[in-house]
Amino acid sequence: MKKERTSAYKICIVAFAVCINLIGGQIALLLRLPIYLDSIGTVFIASVLGPFYGMLPNVLSGLLLGMTVDIYSLYYAPVGIILGFVTGLVYKKYQPRKGWVLLAAVVITIPSTIVSACITAFLFGGITSSGSSLIVQILAKTPLGMVGSCFVVQFITDYIDRVICLYIVAILVKALPKKMRENV
Repeated sequence: MKKERTSAYKICIVAFAVCINLIGGQIALLLRLPIYLDSIGTVFIASVLGPFYGMLPNVLSGLLLGMTVDIYSLYYAPVGIILGFVTGLVYKKYQPRKGWVLLAAVVITIPSTIVSACITAFLFGGITSSGSSLIVQILAKTPLGMVGSCFVVQFITDYIDRVICLYIVAILVKALPKKMRENV
């Protein structure tokens, strides 16, 4: 069994994805959007390079953001790992087709949202740097409780975020020159 080496090309494309995550996350924070936009690069890498590489960009951008401007990003690294892995599996199993984005977004969103909701509820009491924290606090007073409220709100915001990510990634992948797609 031949062991595959990581090429400089793959390292560079992962670094590019980290930059995309950082820019997207900062735009969402700056505008106080209820979505995150910090996983576009992760979804891109997972779609192009597969599940293993898909786990890297969100972890690296989460570490970088966590040590600089958004401490919450550090705690959500497991979410990025799951997101990249599941997205890579989805892309590996089902090649993109017209109309597949909405269903793929559900499949990708559920596992990462479960982890994200637990982190938000148990570690932060439902309060994060996201614009959706206000909605979580209001719903927490209902029979849903804190974890249920976090899951419902995060599923909605994560789903919208994933749909946007998948559409952007579809455009990016289509825009890649044929030679680049073959290199990956």
